[in-house]
Amino acid sequence: MVVGDAAEPSLVERRVHQRILVNIEVDYKADDTFLFAYITDISAMGIFIRTVSPEPPGTHLILCFTPPGGEAPLELEGEVIWINPLREGDLEARNPGMGIQFVDLDGDGRDRILQLVRTFAYLDDERPPNDA
Repeated sequence: MVVGDAAEPSLVERRVHQRILVNIEVDYKADDTFLFAYITDISAMGIFIRTVSPEPPGTHLILCFTPPGGEAPLELEGEVIWINPLREGDLEARNPGMGIQFVDLDGDGRDRILQLVRTFAYLDDERPPNDA
């Protein structure tokens, strides 16, 4: 067997951005339905919302959540990309919910998400120190 430089697509990790475990309350609206759940992980490009009633893939959502620390609430648009449905009889609770990708993030929204991810990940800010 010859090993090449490219792995099979099914084996390649599709996530480019680091996912950070969190526990943040989120309100979301799909059509005329308003729901409450928890964000259990976040990255620069999206979130995972834990819920036993995920919306179908392709559903557009309006998300509203307040980052820890008393910051102003974030209101963002997202799209359901994938779901992990509740499985009857699954005693280990395979984390039912939905993966949401942010859409149409403006500069301020992207900056706030990146800062939130950095805060939870204890990452250093990518800007050089102000030594002037």
